Amino acid sequence: MSILTVKNLSHGFGNRAILNDVSFRLLKGEHIGLIGANGEGKSTFMNIITRKLEPDEGQVEWAKRVRIGYLDQHTVLERGLTIRDVLKNAFKYLFDLEIEMNQICEKMGEASPEELEQMLEELGTIQDTLTNNDFYIIDSKVEEIGRGLGLDDIGLDKDVQDLSGGQRTKVLLAKLLLEKPDILLLDEPTNYLDEKHIEWLKRYLLEYENAFILISHDIPFLNSVINIIYHVENQELNRYVGNYDDFLRVYEAKKQQLEVAYKKQQQEIASLKDFVARNKARVSTRNMAMSRQKKLDKMEIIELAREKPKPEFKFKEARTSGKIIFETNNLVIGYDEPLSKPLNLVMERGQKVALVGANGIGKTTLLRSILGEIKPSSGSVLLGDYLNIGYFEQEIKEANYNTCIEEIWECFPSLSQYEVRAALAKCGLTTEHIESKVVVLSGGEQAKVRLCKLINKDTNLLVLDEPTNHLDVDAKEELKRALKAYKGSILITCHEPEFYKDIVTDTWNCESWTTKYF
Repeated sequence: MSILTVKNLSHGFGNRAILNDVSFRLLKGEHIGLIGANGEGKSTFMNIITRKLEPDEGQVEWAKRVRIGYLDQHTVLERGLTIRDVLKNAFKYLFDLEIEMNQICEKMGEASPEELEQMLEELGTIQDTLTNNDFYIIDSKVEEIGRGLGLDDIGLDKDVQDLSGGQRTKVLLAKLLLEKPDILLLDEPTNYLDEKHIEWLKRYLLEYENAFILISHDIPFLNSVINIIYHVENQELNRYVGNYDDFLRVYEAKKQQLEVAYKKQQQEIASLKDFVARNKARVSTRNMAMSRQKKLDKMEIIELAREKPKPEFKFKEARTSGKIIFETNNLVIGYDEPLSKPLNLVMERGQKVALVGANGIGKTTLLRSILGEIKPSSGSVLLGDYLNIGYFEQEIKEANYNTCIEEIWECFPSLSQYEVRAALAKCGLTTEHIESKVVVLSGGEQAKVRLCKLINKDTNLLVLDEPTNHLDVDAKEELKRALKAYKGSILITCHEPEFYKDIVTDTWNCESWTTKYF
């Protein structure tokens, strides 16, 4: 049975076509991975099927009475609500039914025998719905999902406005899972989850009986939970059976076959054109030349997919720093309350350090405290000599209405327009992206603009807070290569061990000094 059918869908922004005449079908129980490079249209497709965007052309048809659950990381959580309140709101439709049931009970005393019979029937239907949907064990369901995603460690009675980006994502994801929709739509759910809770989500999705569509650039995660791939490339959407590795084998084989067929056809075209040019003027061979020309005119020309620019990252390196990068003296990090025990840390030149541990324990707070962006609760940080620091922030909350060119020019006013364009192109951005406003770009394209600023700055210390969020496979591989080649020092937080384990010299487990216990 088809849950969702998309027919002849086309959509673009301005002069930039994103999807062209694509079709899609989702069957009951299918676990779909929606993949493609940054900016190819994955999130656009998700916004169209959830009616957040109207397509330029085409139809989107959902089966009747399908309950859709969409993980949207931009959802605003209302101040004054606790985590528990938000999670229990997943059962709002059941609480509404309970109110309706109570209202029916109140009216029973004044009802006629006929009305009473009808009311009893309605009560029975509502009662069955409440029982079948776990209404009477809601609190234990909330606690169970809260434990799975680590929300009980944060505290289910904490105000949602006081949460970090990763904690907010966990709350939204937990609410979505409690709603048990007929289809889950998940747009990069692992971006703000730590390793432990990515594993929990992996197990949950493996056992999930309903359908879901998942956008993710985390290949090990994707491989373990999906059985169908839809690949977005060059405005097309193509279906493959199997996981990501299966897709890659078939995709590469098809690409090679097409290249062989293209070369063969090009040789045939050249031969036919040559024959026509040599023989069309001679009376004796004119008919043969015309026959060859007709063959040329009728030929379906094979076209190779337009190659996307692959990013090339090479960090500019400043003069060598002093031996000590930073030193902390009884540093206690936190805002209203301490997040750590007193820390006495030393980082030396040449070290590449990964900060690891669960979300919410203060990894980002520690980075910002070291950089002097926030004041510590107590203690001090001493930065070393001759430091040239490059900082990649995890979250940029303000909408950026600069064009990409303006954004780079503001940081590097001495560059010519040609040099600015070349710098952005090296990060894997096309002319269309480069001339667009930053705000209209995908998350991955915006990350590439921010990386462009970082790699063109002279640095000897890189402070990177979840740099892989939103980056596609090619960009992640190239960033990993560039960081391995970088001769300066690195301090990084990252939820993907496959990315950082070959880069770093040291791993610091923040859970060993946090005041929170996980």
